[in-house]
Amino acid sequence: MANTDIFIEAQADTQPRSRGLDLVRDLVALTKPRITSIVLVTGAAGACLAPGKVAAGTLLLSLMGTALIVGSANALNMWWERDVDAHMARTRNRPLPAGRMSPDVALAFGLALAVLSAPMLFLVNTMTGLLGLVALVSYVAVYTPLKRHTHFALLVGAVPGAMPPLLGWTTATGQLGLGGLLLFAVLFLWQVPHFAAISIFRARDYARAGLKVVSMERGERGARRTVAGWTVLLVAASLSFVPAGLAGRTYLDVATALGVGFLALAFRGVLATGRFDCSRWARRVFAYSIPYLCILLVALLLDRTA
Repeated sequence: MANTDIFIEAQADTQPRSRGLDLVRDLVALTKPRITSIVLVTGAAGACLAPGKVAAGTLLLSLMGTALIVGSANALNMWWERDVDAHMARTRNRPLPAGRMSPDVALAFGLALAVLSAPMLFLVNTMTGLLGLVALVSYVAVYTPLKRHTHFALLVGAVPGAMPPLLGWTTATGQLGLGGLLLFAVLFLWQVPHFAAISIFRARDYARAGLKVVSMERGERGARRTVAGWTVLLVAASLSFVPAGLAGRTYLDVATALGVGFLALAFRGVLATGRFDCSRWARRVFAYSIPYLCILLVALLLDRTA
């Protein structure tokens, strides 16, 4: 009997701890840590590519502020879209639609991250702080509600999505510059074929959720043309670093090879005739776009430091 009592007491003692750990895990999930990690990489790349050197403390403060403001935007987005997420297979197990967290907790957490992050970025410099606020407000207050009304919301959402490398650039320079703007352009343009491809193979999910995406509003063929057309603009922007004097031959060779591969894949969807597995093609575009961006940025960094 005594052993049973000890077991019950130990179990009762671990339950609050377990609930606490579950809450922490769910709070972290609200920030979308994988996306935040990519943001940190692109932000650091922007700082490294900028002219001059940035103090380690300043860069750390900038990256912390960037991570927190992105986490805030993601948490507030999940709070706003909790009803939408409940209808989509890939999002229905998130903390809010799954019922594991109160909406009030998520809202308070998202706002707290915003309150913490904004002063950090302003301490770096005024330009970085202003750009951080633009990213947060445009993502939460413009992009998130606009998704229910038009597929052009993607272009609005691409602005905050492209901001991290520009934040890194302004961290080092305190101002906008050609290199920072080209990094912004590449990240902005990259998001369109990337997410247009997702809209094709997840079209049913988006339809159930009532979100407007290009594959639903312009049809599958329209989405294919969107992928191809914006890939052309992306490749052109990626090559612009060379004539701008920001990269050399090594980067040019890598960017050209990557670009040719992306263009060949993108236009296969436009030129295809007869029986064509569009969903499979879209998954390939999505899968290619991720290493494309990573390798492109690494080549740019290596060429810059050579």
